[in-house]
Amino acid sequence: MDLKRISFFLLFITFFMATAQVETQGRQINIVYGANFTKDEAQFPGASIFQKDDERQVQFEHQGADLWCDIAIFYTKENRLKAIGNIRLQQGDSIEMNSGKMDYDGNTKLAKAWEKVYLTNGQMSLTTDTLYFDREKQESYYNSGGKVVDSANVLTSKVGTYFMTPKKYQFQRNVHIDNPEYTIDSEQLDYYTTSKNAYMYGPSTIIGEEYKIYCERGFYDTKIEQGYGIKNTRIDYDNKIIKGDSLYFDKLTEFASATNNIKITDTINNGVIKAHYAEVFKAKDSVFATKRAVSISLVEQDSLYMHGDTLMVTGKEDSRILRAFRNAKFYKTDLSGKCDSIHFSEKTGITQLITDPILWNVDNQITGDSIHLISDMETEKLDSLKVIENAFIISLDTISNEGYNQAKGKNLLGKFIENELKIIDLIQNTEVIYYVYNDDNELVGIDKTICSKIRLLMANNDIEDITFFVNPDGDIFPETELPVDSRKLKGFVWRGEERIMSKDEIFDEDDNNIELVTIRGIDNPIDIDAEENERQNNENDPVNTPNTKAVQPKKTQVKKAQSP
Repeated sequence: MDLKRISFFLLFITFFMATAQVETQGRQINIVYGANFTKDEAQFPGASIFQKDDERQVQFEHQGADLWCDIAIFYTKENRLKAIGNIRLQQGDSIEMNSGKMDYDGNTKLAKAWEKVYLTNGQMSLTTDTLYFDREKQESYYNSGGKVVDSANVLTSKVGTYFMTPKKYQFQRNVHIDNPEYTIDSEQLDYYTTSKNAYMYGPSTIIGEEYKIYCERGFYDTKIEQGYGIKNTRIDYDNKIIKGDSLYFDKLTEFASATNNIKITDTINNGVIKAHYAEVFKAKDSVFATKRAVSISLVEQDSLYMHGDTLMVTGKEDSRILRAFRNAKFYKTDLSGKCDSIHFSEKTGITQLITDPILWNVDNQITGDSIHLISDMETEKLDSLKVIENAFIISLDTISNEGYNQAKGKNLLGKFIENELKIIDLIQNTEVIYYVYNDDNELVGIDKTICSKIRLLMANNDIEDITFFVNPDGDIFPETELPVDSRKLKGFVWRGEERIMSKDEIFDEDDNNIELVTIRGIDNPIDIDAEENERQNNENDPVNTPNTKAVQPKKTQVKKAQSP
């Protein structure tokens, strides 16, 4: 090897050693104040032992952090130390940690503290039995139980990690938040100490003075008691149980909303509303529902299904009003109908079918300008029926299956007995066409009569007897003597193909083909840190000052909820 190569080799070695020395010195723990110095090779081989004196504690410094303690066992070569007694670790102007004992590795910048550990950043404090502090990642964590206290909440959990840069805690196992106004229990919860926002994962329950929320993923602003839940979410609120894929709640405005696969149960009246979007206003004691909305209530041990493009329930207990707007329909085993809108008053027991109403009582088609169904307020059973203006009742002749029994008048009054329409009175300008049979079901003739009033007595939902009042004019005509075109009263329109035969038929094609909105986070988790940053930026934006609309979580199309 020539002289030039040797010189270059020595120069390379010298540079490498110098660089390594600089890096080592950069990682080296420095002694600031050593006080009393001893050694104990038997118990602590290779270690230098420092103890406090009467003036001050032992002090070390390492890459922006200072450590004070009563006794320090310092392994210089290994660049690590054991601290004992009244330990205080200070990082910058914010982070301070106190404990009874601590191990610190200068190479990995990892500290393990135990015995009455206390960590604070000025705005919050953490206490635990044992805490691991990774200064390289700026994270600290515990797995033996811990408690965090800030200006708003007291938080406890079995396992917890504190991320110092976003000032976020990630709590796991037996997570509990205690606030004077509410409590939160969860299996996993992320909590941002600056905004006081909580993001929940796994089974989680929030209990306030007037509400209870359950979800398996969700968000909650603990300062103002506002948030949302997704995945198996339920809110018990204002004597109502609200379930849905996504639920939003705001205590200040006394408002809750739900999206997709919603079920709202009235715990007082045992009524149910199902829909794919709904809003609940506590102050007004009201519910608004749309998107395949249906109200389900119990009438005489039979379920009554009521549908409209929009449903509204308003009013206090015993004074509630149910409205179904646009394309309104209802179904019960023996009673169904449709019209433009339905209005039901719990106080009066009157159900009004408004604009082009039609009612089917089993096989009887009833129409008029307006139809009212009246319930008995004591028994809560159907009591009577009122058809106002242009009353018309039609039923197919079930023996011949060709002709139609018909009766019409200005108004109609009906009486229900034990859930069956038994008596029908047609009043003013009444007319009837009725197929008369003998006991052998042989056609006797067709009765065609006009008079001032007609009473129909019903049996098994068919006409059993007819009584004419005040100057009846008519006769029973043999079938051959009454032309086919004379067998229908003026205004006759048979709408049998429109009859609602099941609870599913109250929905039309548009209802059944509704595309549910996409709720973020149900199928794919999103970046919570990014979401929190966006949320805080929105709060700081003067355009988005907090109100019922601006601070609502985001979701496709409908801004009511979102997910972590």
